[in-house]
Amino acid sequence: MAKAVSACGGRLGARVKLVKHIMRVIAGKYRSRVLKRAGKLRLRPTSDRLRETLFNVLGALVEESLFVDLFAGTGAIGIEALSRGAREAIFIESHAAGARLIRQNLESLGIRGGAEVIEADAVRGLENLSARRLAADFVFLDPPYENGDDYVRVLDFLDASHLIAPRGLVIAEHRNSMELPERFDRLECSRILEQGDAALSFYRLAAAA
Repeated sequence: MAKAVSACGGRLGARVKLVKHIMRVIAGKYRSRVLKRAGKLRLRPTSDRLRETLFNVLGALVEESLFVDLFAGTGAIGIEALSRGAREAIFIESHAAGARLIRQNLESLGIRGGAEVIEADAVRGLENLSARRLAADFVFLDPPYENGDDYVRVLDFLDASHLIAPRGLVIAEHRNSMELPERFDRLECSRILEQGDAALSFYRLAAAA
């Protein structure tokens, strides 16, 4: 069961262990369909339990949403959003092999519309979306846990941009011992859920929190 924490802050935790298992879509249109894994790529996909917890929290809000999956890896998060009725999912992945893996997973599920893969650094990809004047309902980011600067870099960009819809959410997955800022100029942390060694921090625009 996920443990709720009231505000962003530091907590003790251990390193996430990489465990090989079959990765499947959890619910929705593509429920139980198998996703290709990273193979030799050093990716750390969001665990099935944490993915299920995330989407249980988001619930029906995912339907007809624009969902952005940053550091997308296998694409499992964005694909789960599409399976649960998201209007569109945009996957941003900087590694060519990772972007290719996402495209393979989309193809294996027969997803041809409502999905876009951008092969770029996370902030460069967000700049692309910002230039198109898109407004995301959800932005999920899951950088390598050891790359702490990536969290602040992305959150700073989102805070200064107009990419987040008025009632939108930014969700950061991180090691539960990592301390993320509670407040930016416009974004503020409204909730944390902990599960095992990982945590999800939820940010809203301050006026919507």
